[in-house]
Amino acid sequence: MVDSTLLMAENLSRFFGKDRFAAVRGVSLRVHAGEVFALVGPNGAGKTTTVRMCSTLLSPSQGVLEINGVDAVRHPQQARHGLGLVLGGDLGFYPRATALDNLLFFADVAGLSGAQRRSEVADALQRVGLSDRASSKVGEFSRGMKQRLHIARALLGAPRLLLLDEPTSGLDPEAALSVRDLIASLAADGVGVLLTSHTMDEVEELASVISVIGAGHIVVSGQVRDIARYAGIRATTSATLPAQAVHVKEDLEHVIGDAAEVRMRAKGSNWSLAVHWREDPAEGLQQLEGVLSRHGLERPADLFTRPASLQDAYLAISDGLQR
Repeated sequence: MVDSTLLMAENLSRFFGKDRFAAVRGVSLRVHAGEVFALVGPNGAGKTTTVRMCSTLLSPSQGVLEINGVDAVRHPQQARHGLGLVLGGDLGFYPRATALDNLLFFADVAGLSGAQRRSEVADALQRVGLSDRASSKVGEFSRGMKQRLHIARALLGAPRLLLLDEPTSGLDPEAALSVRDLIASLAADGVGVLLTSHTMDEVEELASVISVIGAGHIVVSGQVRDIARYAGIRATTSATLPAQAVHVKEDLEHVIGDAAEVRMRAKGSNWSLAVHWREDPAEGLQQLEGVLSRHGLERPADLFTRPASLQDAYLAISDGLQR
């Protein structure tokens, strides 16, 4: 059986300064061909430090790192040939040069041959949907177009592994959707992807494996159901309540006790209710409707119960992820 592991990190740690501050401690992960592996956590948790170590931009203080079977700690330059890195942002290109000329330059930097470079650049631009803007100056590009150009640059040399650090950060919804579709298509073609993101629905849509990192170490890994199980959430009920429902939260908490966590926040002139059930919600839903009835409220038209989402689970454990 052929090993599909493209990235293997074991007990990676990175310390900074004289006091040896542990930005990352004991992080282990594996990314396989055709898989999107997502790393999520709050700012300062160690996501970008982990990506930089996995890309060989930053040497780990300790641990094992292999990229396409190459020891990336001992042979970083050799390991780099098998990966593409996207840190994104508005920098990284020559704004007065065209998209085509920028990529041709980076193809030269990557060591692509003259015969190969033009076809690879054309393929990369086509892959990210920028073929029709190849002759446009990058300084005229929107943030979303620049982000796609970053991915095109990372695709030069046909790497089997892509490291994407918050690739949709700051993009409008349409541009973010375009980048998501691109990531999904790359994974479908067999590329392995290590993705960091703050957007939970994006991660839930794309990732086959998710690791939650907090204070520099992995807290829990698996699929959404595994994260939800760790968070102690089985299902979530949501609804919109009128302004007079201000006391529903405390009454509901009194009735259902430890069976759920109740959250209410202002939503315009109404309230947004979310109940995260730790147990089977069947009995709790009857209690919820009873509380609403006692407050003289009808059953909300948008009352809905669904399996716990990644965002539900993440919010439930987010306080424990801070340093």
